Amino acid sequence: MKSVSKIATAAIASFVLGVGAGSVLYAQAKIPAYSVAEIDVRDQDGYAKDFLPKAQANIREHGGKYLAGGLNKTITMNGAPPPNRVVLIQFPDMDSLKAFGAKQTQLEADVGNKYASFRAIGIEGVEQK
Repeated sequence: MKSVSKIATAAIASFVLGVGAGSVLYAQAKIPAYSVAEIDVRDQDGYAKDFLPKAQANIREHGGKYLAGGLNKTITMNGAPPPNRVVLIQFPDMDSLKAFGAKQTQLEADVGNKYASFRAIGIEGVEQK
C-alpha cells in the first residue's frame, strides 16, 4: 500500500509541477511587435546595391521576419497615396523592434538618405487567444 501511495503522490506532484511550469512559460511569452515602413525610393539602383543589403542584415540580426510589401506593391484604399515602397516586418517582441529601430535610424542617416526618404512606425502586437 505504501508504494502505491508514493507512486500516486509522485504522479500528482509531477502533474502539478508540469502545469505550473507551463503557466510560467506562457506568462513569459513575449508578444510580437511590427514595423511598418514607408520608403520613397529616389535612386533604385543605389538603394538596392548600397542600402538594402545592410538593412536586410539588420532585420535578420534582430530576429525580424519580412511579412509583406516591397517596391510598388501597395494600393491606396483611403487618403493620400503611399510612397513607392512599403514594408511590414514582424519582430519577436518590442525590445527587439526598438533595438532594430535604433540601428536602422543610424543606417538610414549614414547610407539610406542618399537614396530614399523614410518613415517608420512600430506597433506592439496583441495576445492571440
